[in-house]
Amino acid sequence: MKLRKPRGRVLAGAAAALAVLIGAGTWTAVASDGPAPVHREDRLMAVDGVRIDTSYFTSGGSGRRPAVLLGHGFGGSKDDVKSQAQQLARDGFAVLTWSARGFGKSTGAIGLNDPGHEVKDVSRLIDWLANRPEVQLDKPGDPRVGVTGASYGGAISLLAAGYDHRVDAVAPQITYWNLADSLFPDGVFKKLWAGIFINSGGGCARFEEQLCAMYERVAENGRPDAAARKVLEERSPSAVGSRIKVPSLLVQGQTDSLFPLGQADAAAKQISANGAPVSVDWISGGHDGGDQEGSRINRRISSWFDRYLKGDKGADTGPAFRVTRTGGVDSTDGAAQLRGASSGRYPGLESGGHPLALTGREQTVENPAGGAPPSISAVPGVAALSQLSGLGVGLSLDLPGQYARFDSAPMATALTVTGSPRIRVRVKSTTPDAVFFAKVYDVPPGGKQQVLPHQLVTPVRVTGAKAGRTVGLTLPAIDHKVEAGHRLRLVIASTDLGYASPASPATYTVSLDGALNVPTVPALHTASAGFAWWVWGLPALGALIAAGLLVPRRRSVPAPDPALAQLPLRITGLTKKYAKSADRYAVRDLSFEVGKGQVLGLLGPNGAGKTTTLRMLMGLIAPDGGEIRVFGHAIRPGAPVLSRVGAFVEGAGFLPHLSGRANLDLYWQATGRPTEDSHVAEALEIAGLGDALERAVRTYSQGMRQRLAIAQAMLGLPDLLILDEPTNGLDPPQIREMRDVMIRYAADGRTVIVSSHLLAEVEQSCTHLVVMDRGQLIQAGPVAEITGSGDTLLVTSAEEFTEALAGKVAALPGIGSAVRTDDGLLVRLDGATPAALVAELLRLDVPLTGVGAHRRLEDAFLTLIGGQPA
Repeated sequence: MKLRKPRGRVLAGAAAALAVLIGAGTWTAVASDGPAPVHREDRLMAVDGVRIDTSYFTSGGSGRRPAVLLGHGFGGSKDDVKSQAQQLARDGFAVLTWSARGFGKSTGAIGLNDPGHEVKDVSRLIDWLANRPEVQLDKPGDPRVGVTGASYGGAISLLAAGYDHRVDAVAPQITYWNLADSLFPDGVFKKLWAGIFINSGGGCARFEEQLCAMYERVAENGRPDAAARKVLEERSPSAVGSRIKVPSLLVQGQTDSLFPLGQADAAAKQISANGAPVSVDWISGGHDGGDQEGSRINRRISSWFDRYLKGDKGADTGPAFRVTRTGGVDSTDGAAQLRGASSGRYPGLESGGHPLALTGREQTVENPAGGAPPSISAVPGVAALSQLSGLGVGLSLDLPGQYARFDSAPMATALTVTGSPRIRVRVKSTTPDAVFFAKVYDVPPGGKQQVLPHQLVTPVRVTGAKAGRTVGLTLPAIDHKVEAGHRLRLVIASTDLGYASPASPATYTVSLDGALNVPTVPALHTASAGFAWWVWGLPALGALIAAGLLVPRRRSVPAPDPALAQLPLRITGLTKKYAKSADRYAVRDLSFEVGKGQVLGLLGPNGAGKTTTLRMLMGLIAPDGGEIRVFGHAIRPGAPVLSRVGAFVEGAGFLPHLSGRANLDLYWQATGRPTEDSHVAEALEIAGLGDALERAVRTYSQGMRQRLAIAQAMLGLPDLLILDEPTNGLDPPQIREMRDVMIRYAADGRTVIVSSHLLAEVEQSCTHLVVMDRGQLIQAGPVAEITGSGDTLLVTSAEEFTEALAGKVAALPGIGSAVRTDDGLLVRLDGATPAALVAELLRLDVPLTGVGAHRRLEDAFLTLIGGQPA
């Protein structure tokens, strides 16, 4: 039953609302680390013979406040969102959570957000909120209320806004706009995800009878029919899209083959067309794993409701569009280090088209009977595939003879794809219909380790293909940077593990009909608004010390090289002998370069020449041979270009009788630069010294002196920042802050060089590495290349690996060994690729939970320098 609830109609009086309650409920004080406790009231509510388990959270005084309904994900319950509910209560909202029908302690059959059941339940919950003395009312029976939730709970927030006009704002996360399009994209059955839906719901019998029958019918036929699409579309927000006219914050996951970015795009277009404010946030994670950015997103949702429920016009609701980008790997837990890019408007998925010509003749593709063996892209439940692809590691598999490929020329400059690439292709089949899977790879020079961004593909069904048809392909929406020298590769595959393929064998011929149109959003600005307070101090990092390095000496220097004017650093043949030695070198024939936006880690054992190199770079000592160029200018002691360099090397000298603040002020005054250019206030915040800033430096501990020295290096916004062992004396939280500062500083287009003995910190914060030993270069390149060159993978499974299974894996072609450990199965590759290993494990019915590189930076470092400590 569809609920027609025009604003102003009182839906249920106090007596009617109380009639649906079972028992008096239980009040509980929830432990809180905030200034006031959170109270929780648990109740079972009766709706049409079904019991709905609820929890009600409030905090603070007795005044009225807006309410928030908080839904849970599919297969979960209200307990999954308890911590977010508590925080929203502390933020000044009355929060009601509930377990949807068929989940948790709630009874009834699962209806996939059926308007006549689950959506109706939400309206009954709003009725109940309208009679709470804590809840602000717009009019009798009409509470001020927002709805949020992730996945299943995100869809119900949109549906509630479409069916009940009392909803005032929504913030759905990683959810669908059209469930039929999600599970049956272009008429192709997403079989693995559909099976997970059924299993996580407790089996087919737990669903409404018509949903169970629909699933069994489609699973058996391998193809959705019109009736199946109709059932799912009726339960989708798109069915009432024209009626959703409330402010909407749409959070969608990039690592999501279930509900990809296109679902949020369709929602944004419709709701914006209705005249409502819309913001779109692409997070790093999604249903295929990755970082869900819970803390940041929860804060943004709270601010969204501050603005549109509390009416706080000063609330920072964030940019109209934000996308999270990856900037390295945390070696302690394997999580990606993240940064944000944003713009003042949502660009959609087709903005700034950049045409790329592809080469490739007409090609023949075979579709085997039943689609077996299949190609592999995303594998639901194996999050490592999507996570590693986002970090530049290719784990997809295309089978020979079952795909066509078309390549672009190498990129002359880096290109960031933001949106859905598009192209037209000509397809002909030996059968009436053709089903294929289109994807775009990022291919590095040499063609090895091609990467499928987030393992995403576009399934396509072409009817009438026997006569040949030209069709337009919309490739998966992504945000992915293609480096200079890399190619884009369009692949048309006949099979995919996650989808149902035609049972009958077929042969397709595929050719191109035009260029690949690649969307870009040049207006995106990286990592500024929305970060923690100390990030604002980050750009203040360091030209101060650079200016302090200006020593009044004069030496002739080579003329600037205009070709290097945009390159932060190039070192060529750098050599420095030990004092009073004719043949012993501290640094010998060292050459490397550092680009804009990089965080370069300088590694090497004691005596490798790291600090000597940095001192020459800053003009403190002169080299015996070779050249250092900073933005095209040769470095000598006192070189003017050093004003663009900030540095912290071997501590800083402070006047002990002056306060920390006075030392920084005096240091900046000595540069002769205007006070407003120092950004000293931000630097002092970054130092985190509190009241100690006003104390004499002689009273400081070593850690406090270190933090003050780092703040000194941050003064003045240098283009190149050099940090030698910046984390010495810092505690773990301060080390984490320093790491994040470096990442965001480089994301703003500047460059950081850091020398450190803490390999885990270098791996987490740096994008590139230079490894030295005995004064010479051992290896240089991106972190992923240096750490990813190992040949050992750790495989984890939902079930324990048996000795027999380990033996089977060890006997596979291209596998050197397979050893059981407490963490899983340690597999050494001897010719096989990671993708081939994954394919074989799936063929052996191994319930994979992860496949990842086992070697970390420490292993790579010790290998490169022969086992010496850093």
